Amino acid sequence: MRTPPTAPALRQARLHFLEHGDCPPEGLDASVARSWQRSLAAGLLPNGPARDTAHPSAAELSRIMASQHELLVHSRPVMEVLFEQVQDSQSMVILANAQGILMHTLGRTDFLQRAQQVALSNGASWHEQHRGTNAIGTALAERSHIEIHGGEHFFERNDFLTCTAAPIVSATGELMGVLDISGDHCGGHPHTYGLVSMAARLIENRLMGATCRQHIRLHLHAQREGIGTVAEGILALSGDGWVVGANRAALVQLGLSIADLGAVPVKTLLDMSLDALLLQHKRHPGQPVQVRRRDGTALFALVQHDAATLGWHGLAPQSPVATQAAGQLGAADALAQLDTGDLRWRSAADKARRVADKPIALLIQGESGVGKELFARATHDSGPRRAKPFVAINCAAVPENLIEAELFGYSPGAFTGARRDGNPGRLREAHGGTLFLDEIGDMPLPLQARLLRVLQEREVSPLGGGPAVAVDFALICATHCKLREAAEQGRFRSDLYYRINGLMVQLPPLRERTDFAVLTQRLLADLNPQRKVHVAPELMARLARHPWPGNLRQYANALRTASAMLEPHELRIDWHHMSDDLLEELAAQAAKPPAEVAPPTQPKTPQTRSSVTDASTQNLHQLSHLAIQRALHSSGGNMSQAARTLGISRQTLYRKLGE
Repeated sequence: MRTPPTAPALRQARLHFLEHGDCPPEGLDASVARSWQRSLAAGLLPNGPARDTAHPSAAELSRIMASQHELLVHSRPVMEVLFEQVQDSQSMVILANAQGILMHTLGRTDFLQRAQQVALSNGASWHEQHRGTNAIGTALAERSHIEIHGGEHFFERNDFLTCTAAPIVSATGELMGVLDISGDHCGGHPHTYGLVSMAARLIENRLMGATCRQHIRLHLHAQREGIGTVAEGILALSGDGWVVGANRAALVQLGLSIADLGAVPVKTLLDMSLDALLLQHKRHPGQPVQVRRRDGTALFALVQHDAATLGWHGLAPQSPVATQAAGQLGAADALAQLDTGDLRWRSAADKARRVADKPIALLIQGESGVGKELFARATHDSGPRRAKPFVAINCAAVPENLIEAELFGYSPGAFTGARRDGNPGRLREAHGGTLFLDEIGDMPLPLQARLLRVLQEREVSPLGGGPAVAVDFALICATHCKLREAAEQGRFRSDLYYRINGLMVQLPPLRERTDFAVLTQRLLADLNPQRKVHVAPELMARLARHPWPGNLRQYANALRTASAMLEPHELRIDWHHMSDDLLEELAAQAAKPPAEVAPPTQPKTPQTRSSVTDASTQNLHQLSHLAIQRALHSSGGNMSQAARTLGISRQTLYRKLGE
């Protein structure tokens, strides 16, 4: 609790403000000074009336409260506990929505009667534009915890109040409402600030648990015992490991901002990937695991999820538990859940499904970003080993000097820097389940020989000596390169190639898939779980024709960025939501040389007046499109220059490109 200015200092500041229209540099808190300026700009006067606002009827207030059901449900229990702490003082506990409308109040009758005289009752608006400087309205305007003491209120008739308010923010940074304690100015308590702050955080954590059920939730704290407390950080993760939500504690712990949500994968924040976290969770459910941040400091992390949605949302399959439950209801397996209609992809899935329960190695080939790991995981979740570990290793991502220890493990003291208790290695972690070796074509040749020996003998010998350990796992490998050619050229061992190529399936690139629209909606549902977002038809048509060299990974990132650009009220992704570099690529693709554009065809049969008119309209459209293509070709794809050449605005050019 900050020390408020003295009454004489406040009177002096108010006089200066009324005479000069600005606040004195001394004697007034900066946030209060800003609020006074906003209140004056709204046309309010300290001795004047509040701005007239239509008090909602009972029916309107009921509708407002119904729209805030989640906020009310999770706030009321916390407010009751909070009120128990202040009920002996002349105070009340208040919940307001993001528009400053009071929705729920708790207080003693004697103080409530006095408070109602200044409209501290349900349905009243305490937005700054209506009531001037006050804790609720100013907390909304500043988006921060605020205290307003006595004469700091803009309206002088409210100077008997001391109010402390804290904003309540959603997992995606949306301002949900404000929690406030208002009381008699003479009865202010130094602990009120901390109580309100802690209660607001508790409400945020409860809301996050309720609104992020479809996501994996990662609970973080510097101490093991801190997980589950109001001080814990909470991350919401998408099925492919991107951070899509966070409470304020997690943002601070990991050095993130709201702008990072949807744009940062968890593997760049912690030294453990989502796969590794899930593996630890499967082995030791309910037990935190120690992880390290980018700066090397330690945190404890605990995975939580709802039983039916482990987190493989949208394009990703469900967890083994969810898959098993779905199977009991006659639902499709994990591969079928990924099927969005492309016949080539479906053919590959049918083949993989047939060997999932057999000791046949599966080799997945396809360009980077086509979803080879998702396909491998779905194959695992569709087979008899789905309740066992799925261990994924990217052979191209692990440094060559570490991959041997990563795969085969090592004995205590095997090399400098080795962990004191050794490491079992990823091959042993996959025992009973599935080992997925991504980009196996990048595995060093000496290591290929060791892997071949493991596959032949089904046992692993750790680095540094020690007895061999028997292992049993299904093997799935993936690569973007043509392994047969690499084997013929001596860049990959032929004997290992034939060992891992029990069945080879080829996943089609995105540009060749026939299910682009369904894939788009699946991705958007994963990125925007709480609202139905779609792509403008003209933009969708252009996106469908784009080559997408990065395939699904690139396209998902493009939609993630576009979704982040949406305003809260927007549900349609359009040209101006896309990244500038992608817009230039789309324009360059459209700017083909004129020779490649077919001229309008002449009708060969007599036509009616109506059909001739339609043909003329079509010819004009084609000529317009041809002019745009020529302008873009001449400008090298520069949208601004092409628009100037055509004499139209850049926005009009984007619109015409989509026609």
